[in-house]
Amino acid sequence: MKDKEYLNAEENVQEEDRGEEETKKRSFLRELFSFVEIFVVAFLLAQFMTRFVMINAEVPSESMENMIEPGDRLFGFRLAYAFDDPKRYDVVIFRYPVDETQNYIKRVIGLPGEKVEIRKGKIYIDDSDVPLEEPYLPEEWVDDNDGYVFHVPEDCYLMLGDNRNISLDARFWAGKALETGVAVNKEDADSYTYVTSDQILGKAVIKYFPHIESLLSY
Repeated sequence: MKDKEYLNAEENVQEEDRGEEETKKRSFLRELFSFVEIFVVAFLLAQFMTRFVMINAEVPSESMENMIEPGDRLFGFRLAYAFDDPKRYDVVIFRYPVDETQNYIKRVIGLPGEKVEIRKGKIYIDDSDVPLEEPYLPEEWVDDNDGYVFHVPEDCYLMLGDNRNISLDARFWAGKALETGVAVNKEDADSYTYVTSDQILGKAVIKYFPHIESLLSY
């Protein structure tokens, strides 16, 4: 009798152990599925943000010094111009007109329909006698600073870098289009001088590496 009671007790203990093991397995699977679910949702959200809301960019050159240094990483806001047009002095990320596989970052200087003239390191809009104020320039503009006249087409913008002495910007894109064979003649090449609204990807809003800094005050 005692042996039977002992065997029954042992069986009960074994069943309890199996039950605990099953509970632990179910708990582990629930935690695993929960983790996977969180990971998938976070991944899809990140994809949505980078495709439709934010653009992540790394700046390789010195063309936007001192605002942005080589190696800086920043976010641009894709929806900045969903309900508004770019303004003069906005710093924007856009597809390079001569090669749209490359993204550039420059400052908006000329607006649609404007005449923009560069004379002796100063910029004049629509034959104004007063040049634009450009406190963001890092140094005196001495290279390629004279003799340029641009007539900005409708729905287009004229982009220049802040570090004008080294920036590859609208002053040179027509020549690059001819040089690379993208344009067949000078008239065709002139169209590559300007950035269309469709080529603008977003407005630069914040630098996050190597430190966090708002870009909206420049």
